[in-house]
This record gives sequence, structure tokens and C-alpha cells, in this order.
Amino acid sequence: MRIAAVGAALPPHAYDQATLFAAFREHWGRRHYNLDRLEALHRNVLVGARHLALPIEAYPALESWGQANDAWIRVAQEVGAAAISNALAASGLGVADVGALFFVSTTGIATPSIDARIVNRLGLPNDVCRVPIFGLGCAAGAAGIARAADWVKAWPDRVAVLLSVELCSLTLQREDLSIPNLIASGLFGDGAAAAVVVGRERPCEGPEVVATRSIFYPDTERVMGWDISERGFHIVLSAEVPEMARRHLRRDVDAFLAAHGLCRGDIGSWVSHPGGPRVLEAVQEALELPADALELSWRCLQEIGNVSSTTVLMVLRDTMATRRPSAGTWGMLLAMGPGFCSELVLLRW
Repeated sequence: MRIAAVGAALPPHAYDQATLFAAFREHWGRRHYNLDRLEALHRNVLVGARHLALPIEAYPALESWGQANDAWIRVAQEVGAAAISNALAASGLGVADVGALFFVSTTGIATPSIDARIVNRLGLPNDVCRVPIFGLGCAAGAAGIARAADWVKAWPDRVAVLLSVELCSLTLQREDLSIPNLIASGLFGDGAAAAVVVGRERPCEGPEVVATRSIFYPDTERVMGWDISERGFHIVLSAEVPEMARRHLRRDVDAFLAAHGLCRGDIGSWVSHPGGPRVLEAVQEALELPADALELSWRCLQEIGNVSSTTVLMVLRDTMATRRPSAGTWGMLLAMGPGFCSELVLLRW
């Protein structure tokens, strides 16, 4: 199983962090919040700019979860279809080649799901296998690669596409002054990415998916996720997230690699979800990585923020385009997310 290509699409509404902070300052300043503290929170996430699903002036008109979710449905189709088209073009394949479409997101809901609407939009085959997956949050990009690889392992002459769409700006609770929500207002962005995964009978020079592993940590539901009410998605974001990486990641990665006769020193390429500065620091510390090992993850965080499940795919795209390892190099793709859990993917370039 190989990853033939990764494509991405960002909404056209891009804003630097200063512009976004000015909008939040105007809104929350009316409630006499400590604006210096808010600015410090935004500065500390080290995000320079983000893309938004809608123009910034459109958000005050979203008065209900229903209105925000309607916007999610509309924009998810636009950026999702563009990401798939970009990925297929880069792989040299067409819509008629797609045998399965895996769709991951945790920032909106729809039935029929977004993948069904994109089948219509792009004209995918009527017999395409659709697998919408909800609730894995930041881990879903890595988990989606693993599930798509499982599918083409069973169907080695077929092609699967993984689509991730996250429109985090449409989940923001504008009346919530909790620290997790304020951090989220400075950290999360919007976008889509798609990966084309092909079976062994399809010629491809992309990285091979050698093995995958999912790890679930019992009784950690409140580390990260959503509380969902009539007002929509309310962020659950514990300070324990970096600690989960420090506590578990080295042991889990070492055990996974050992099962394949490898160790961390054998890995020449690391593709990590950029959850935030403290998370990236914790990953680097736990895995004892050199300073430049996660450079593309840091750059992605700075350029577009944390786009939940989409971001690890964008780091993979950048690795394939600008830091492609030499043939035979071992690689690791990883992400952590709600559950709490880890998703590990062993690659061979």
C-alpha cells in the first residue's frame, strides 16, 4: 500500500494573527475581559496566520449552531472537492479510479455526509465505497491513512481517497470566556486535505504504508474533545495534552517499531501533527528527536495554525514536495487526539 499523492485546499479568506486578534479584542473588550491576557494567549500559540471558512465580517451574523453548521456543509464541499481534485491530479489518476472515499471531520455534521455530496459534485463512481468517520479529532488524519491502507490491502488493485475537512472557526463559542476557548480562538484554522492511497498492484513511487497501530488510553475522555449542546461544539482542551505525549509516546513508538525490528534511530523522517507549541515540544522531548526533525510541523503551525485532522496530511504533503527522503528511508507519521489516543503509521520511502 502506498500514498500516491496528497492535495490540499484552503478557504480564500486568509488573515494574519494581528487582524484576528483585533476582531476578538473588539468583541470581548465589551465584556471588560483582561485583553492583555487574551493577547498573550494568542501570541504564545506561535501562529502567524490562518484561513477562515467565511469572510471575517460574516461571523457575527451566525446566531445559531444551525446557521454555523449550514456554512460548514457548504464550505466543506467546496474545499473538500478541491482537495480531492488536487490530489488526484498529482497522482495521475481520475475520479473514475476511486474505489473508496474515507471522510474524516470533527467540526460539523451532515446526513447525507459530506462524502456523499462530493460523490455527486465530482462525479465519482456509483459503486464507490463511502466511509464517513466522525469524532477522532486531531488523530483522524493519521487514522484515516491507516483505514484507507487497510482497504487497499484487501483490494490491492484499487484506489482509496482519504478526505479531511476541518472548519474550526465555525465551532467558536463567542460568549465563552474560558481559557480553553480563548486558546482555541488563537490556535485553530480551517482547511482540507486529501490523500490518494493505492494497493500494491498499482504502480506508485510514493511512501509505502508498512504498518499501523492505534493506541487508546483508558479513562481519558476529558483530556480533549467537544461538549455538544444546543449552541454547538464547546471545546474540551486540558493542559494534560502535552503530558499525555510525554507519558506515553516514547513507550508506544518504541513498542511499535520493535515489533518490526526497528528502533527510533532507524527513522529518518518524522511527520507529526502540529497540535500546538507545547505539544510539539513534548513530542520532540519524548522521542528525543533532533532540533530539525519536526521543522515542517512547526512551519505548518506558524503558517496556517492547527487545522485538526487536516494538518498532519499537509505536513505529509510538504514532506513529499520539499523534504522527500531518499528511497528506502524509514518514516513515521503520527498524531494524537480525543479518546485520548495515538495513531502511528510506519512508512518506507
